Amino acid sequence: MRDATNLIGRTLIALLFLGGAVQKLADPDPAARMIDGIGLPGALIWPVAVFDAIAALALVLGPRVGIWAIVMAVYCMATSWFHWQLRADPWQVTIFVKNWAIAGGLLILAAQGPGRWVIWR
Repeated sequence: MRDATNLIGRTLIALLFLGGAVQKLADPDPAARMIDGIGLPGALIWPVAVFDAIAALALVLGPRVGIWAIVMAVYCMATSWFHWQLRADPWQVTIFVKNWAIAGGLLILAAQGPGRWVIWR
């Protein structure tokens, strides 16, 4: 049961990143504008989308699920700052908090490991 729930949890988290990759690839302009807004080139959207997709696959399949979980936790915490918009859009603060909660789940995954159900260790 533990390995099954671990795989389901990894898959659900991975779907979030995979969905983000698809969204960035299908409609890159909103995220590119956010990147531009902090003084970085909007063209970074493309490597970020690829990174999201690779990370999603790695969380589900392996290899090195624990390392990917830590990297993605840091990524969630770092990118959460895009959403700290108290006055402009209070709803974005909820996304900020969700990013930190996802980072917490990823850190638990890193600590517990992927269980037996991975393709590569």
